[in-house]
Amino acid sequence: MSPTLPSLGLVALGGALGSAARFALSGWVLHHTVSWRFPLGTFVVNLAGCLAIGLLAGAGERYGLFSAETRLLLMTGLLGGFTTFSAFGLETLHLLRRGEWLVAGSYVGLSVLLGLALVWIGFGAVAARSG
Repeated sequence: MSPTLPSLGLVALGGALGSAARFALSGWVLHHTVSWRFPLGTFVVNLAGCLAIGLLAGAGERYGLFSAETRLLLMTGLLGGFTTFSAFGLETLHLLRRGEWLVAGSYVGLSVLLGLALVWIGFGAVAARSG
């Protein structure tokens, strides 16, 4: 599927909103955890994004709520701008380069395991509801 101008606009709008939300949330977390070595701001954003996409995907599958355009806006745009796996990779690299192997390993492991668990919980929470 070739992107059209309206599709790109939806993704761009969602991405701008998601990026702003990511900036606000990770900044707030960082402000409250300045002395931590663990990159908690990105960690919290990634987990929140995993839960949100699980809930949206579950609702979309269970109730057929979202048009293709709405999925572009919410999942590709908003959540694509919100979640921060590129920052995750860079932060992990910095931890490894500083020799903080345990912190880096726990960051990667917890992000992946808890992220997948929250996608599963979010999806299941919507899919399990009978109406």
